[in-house]
Amino acid sequence: MPDVVTIGETMLRLSAPVGVTLENASHLAVHVAGAESNVAVALSRLKTSAGWISRLTDNPLGWRIQSDIRAQGVDVSRVLWARGDRVGTYFVEMGRPPRPARVVYDRAGSAMAAISGDEVDWAYVREAKAIHLTGITPGLSPSCRELVARAISEANAAKVIVSFDVNYRARLWPPAEAAATLTPLLSRVTILVSTASDAHQLFGIEGPARLVAQSLRDRFHPDVAVVTEGVHFAAVTAQHTFERDGYHVESIDRIGAGDAFAAGFLHGYLAGRIERGLDYGVVLAALKHTYLGDTVWASEEDVRNMLSGEDAWR
Repeated sequence: MPDVVTIGETMLRLSAPVGVTLENASHLAVHVAGAESNVAVALSRLKTSAGWISRLTDNPLGWRIQSDIRAQGVDVSRVLWARGDRVGTYFVEMGRPPRPARVVYDRAGSAMAAISGDEVDWAYVREAKAIHLTGITPGLSPSCRELVARAISEANAAKVIVSFDVNYRARLWPPAEAAATLTPLLSRVTILVSTASDAHQLFGIEGPARLVAQSLRDRFHPDVAVVTEGVHFAAVTAQHTFERDGYHVESIDRIGAGDAFAAGFLHGYLAGRIERGLDYGVVLAALKHTYLGDTVWASEEDVRNMLSGEDAWR
């Protein structure tokens, strides 16, 4: 059984070439993209075994998603298959200053949105060391809200670590609804990850990363609260506060950097070292900016080389 199980929707991302708008693009690049599967892939590449639970449409689009994730060593044996539903998609137009990036979602009615908790192999979840969830999933549908709540309950009962990234998506639900749904869930997680912006929008918490992390821990009582604020990162436990500054990078694609950070942090946490988790998360987030698509393709050797000051690509 894998050490970490992630649960969530993965879509197909269709991206226009750099410098081309969606309106006039003649072709689009296809990438597999989902917050939870991004974390699973990154963990697998760091040699932390990972499994991914989702619900896909039983057609070539769903097969493509499963195939790409499986190719990175992630266990996809608990993926559920649906007929009649659809795979969600989203479209990306890469921006360059002063023109912002543009993202168009087409995910309503997806197979994952119709998932039932009764379909999931919960024994698989209970046997993991940790599960990783995000605030995206409960925003998809009422059944997905029930799924996330049950996943946390199953993990709590089995003393499985619960990692939760707030990952607020305004296009899925308004802040008040998201906050009301997430508040009772976050009080039952082990690792709480959030951006400073999400903490402000959902919970009215403001300040630098360190203070936001402290406030989140005071409110929800996770073992560790982790906050990212641009290139500033902080993790707060009952006894310690850890801070890191990130890398200033020349970004070609920032989508997925938060997932890369969450994977790096969880990898270090499972090794018993929060500081290592921060270091790995910061490096993976920086490296993600250098890859097209949602996935960070770095290996543990790449991370170690960056941390030791070497050229990871030599």
